Amino acid sequence: MKIAFFHSMSNSNYTIMILRRWLFAVLIVIPGLLFAQNRVEGKKAKLSIAHTTDFQITGDTTHEAWKSATWNTLPQRWKSPVNYLTKTKLLYSDKGIYTLFWCEDKKITATLKEDMADIYKEDVVEIFFWTDEQFPLYFEYELSPLNYELAILVPNMRGTFFGWAPWHYEGERKTRHATKIIKEGEQTVGWIAEFFIPYSLLTPLTNVPPIKGTKWRMNMYRIDYDQEDAGWSWQPVRVNFHDIEKFGTLLFE
Repeated sequence: MKIAFFHSMSNSNYTIMILRRWLFAVLIVIPGLLFAQNRVEGKKAKLSIAHTTDFQITGDTTHEAWKSATWNTLPQRWKSPVNYLTKTKLLYSDKGIYTLFWCEDKKITATLKEDMADIYKEDVVEIFFWTDEQFPLYFEYELSPLNYELAILVPNMRGTFFGWAPWHYEGERKTRHATKIIKEGEQTVGWIAEFFIPYSLLTPLTNVPPIKGTKWRMNMYRIDYDQEDAGWSWQPVRVNFHDIEKFGTLLFE
């Protein structure tokens, strides 16, 4: 009787163990697999951009035009002790693209005070526009918290790339940009980057200017250097920010 009772208890425990594993798969593993399958990245990831009339760049989020745009949160891609919020808004007009970055930050790392410098070696936000997939040529724009910029056209030949600075960079071809470091008392809490990229600066890229229904490939990034390199991007990349095949799709409404 004792032996039979022991076996009965063992079978019961075994059944409970199996049920627990099955429940774990249903509640944890299977939804995770389904999420991974349904997760949209790269070209299939789409971000819509609304049309606006042109407005002045002020370096903050207060202009009325931004109220019609939705914040997009950039996931943090590099493991780091910091875990800051980074979000963006985009708008387009008949003349160019407007971009707004909000970057949570407790320490601003920025010393370079020169346009077209290697500002990506310090705190920076970046956006890349690949306007026509027929050609491995795209525009890269960076802005530092001190309001210094890097604007280059990049030919990318199967992973070999190098930027070229714009010629006759003046008048209507010039960007407009402003930044603001946000503090609460003496404590830095973040910074804002706002900029306008005119279509005339994107010459000779094709599929420009966009109209309703136009699609560009695009990615957005942020780098921060509080303790060690931390990076954010709209779409994940494999090796570096110039992984154009991993860019998402920007849809002009």
